[in-house]
Amino acid sequence: MATQYEIMGADAKGIAASIERGVADGSLAPGTSLPPVRRLAERLGVSPGTVATTYKELRRRGIVVTRGRGGTVVASAPAVASRRPPTVPEGVRDLAGGHPDPAFLPSLLPPARLSPGARSHRSTPRLPQLEELTRGWYAADEVPSGHITFAHSALDCVARLLSVELRPGDAVAMEDPGYHHLLDLVPALGLRSVPVAVDDEGIRPEALRAALRAGARAVICSPRSQNPYGGCFSAGRRDALLEVLAEAPEVLVVENDHAADIAGVPLHTLTAGGPARWAQVRTVTKYLGTDLRWAALACDATTLARHDGRLLLTSGWVSHVLQETVTRLMADPATHELVGRARTAYAERRTALIGELAARGIAAHGASGLNVWVPVRDEAAVVNGLRTHGWWVAAGARFRLGAAPGVRITTAGLTPADAARLAADFAAVLGESQLTYGG
Repeated sequence: MATQYEIMGADAKGIAASIERGVADGSLAPGTSLPPVRRLAERLGVSPGTVATTYKELRRRGIVVTRGRGGTVVASAPAVASRRPPTVPEGVRDLAGGHPDPAFLPSLLPPARLSPGARSHRSTPRLPQLEELTRGWYAADEVPSGHITFAHSALDCVARLLSVELRPGDAVAMEDPGYHHLLDLVPALGLRSVPVAVDDEGIRPEALRAALRAGARAVICSPRSQNPYGGCFSAGRRDALLEVLAEAPEVLVVENDHAADIAGVPLHTLTAGGPARWAQVRTVTKYLGTDLRWAALACDATTLARHDGRLLLTSGWVSHVLQETVTRLMADPATHELVGRARTAYAERRTALIGELAARGIAAHGASGLNVWVPVRDEAAVVNGLRTHGWWVAAGARFRLGAAPGVRITTAGLTPADAARLAADFAAVLGESQLTYGG
């Protein structure tokens, strides 16, 4: 335990609050060991049962983990402090953020004609025109569109789905490496993450089967634009995954198709293949506007009822002003043309970097989407080495549960000429630190 931070409290609630404060302000860093139950109980003058109750509650909330004989330690990504990336240093090119190229985002013009009280939000939570557009959006990719609804973001939607379906301590099968905000969300809800390895075709069937046998009650996966690895389901991989899922028909399958229109590859979805409980979440943040916190959800009838029932009890509805803005963009031919250009450019930029790296003997992955994953042995050595050349890339640690190290490079704004320079600098960094490179 960090000696500069003293845990205080006279009961379980007070002790838990003290530890949480230490984690939140950084005094108790991830991996910090907490005192054994009896030692802390003696120091605070409480019973061992009180401290045990404290640790159990903190585990349930995703703040600490227990490692058998290794004791109780602060979680690697505690629920009170997410895996936020480090600040981008001045004077370097930011390729770490996962953001789209602003040149391909349409201008946002919020509607002026909606006024307070113009519509009954609770009786009409979804604007009919946007609902119709959304059904067509899904149907074009053969995702069943009989039951749809809206949410405020993909994370908002997934959090609601998990909270109504699962109970604290339940397990969720998670991509590894995977989207860091989802990796943080699951323990924050008091759930357990079971890692599922991925490759260029998405989650691997044998890894999914192992997760289901380990008790996973939900699966969260990306059918394309997998973040950070870039994988996308092939038809064969989809069919193999459906065979595995047929062995566990009660499991909720959540597809996160967050970059649907700019993924650059066709969709091979699990949703049309027969899972009894399923949901596919889509957003427009990556290609219509980063401030458009709107998500669509297609799902089975039971999932719809549970999601919307919880939504009604919380925020109630998604802003009609936001819905009208999204409607105008989705129906606008000029916006469609811009998104098409973005899709082409992103594919060219992604493949250009992979090709430039391959020409220098560096393996990389990025079959779809906005990012490229490069396996390395020492993430810090590569990140810091590229920084000296003027590039800032994302260390893979915040995307990993148990996967091998790597770095994520966002290629959305990286032209082919830039890709050649970056690949040359990457090779130079690896040449300077051969002992830290993974091959």
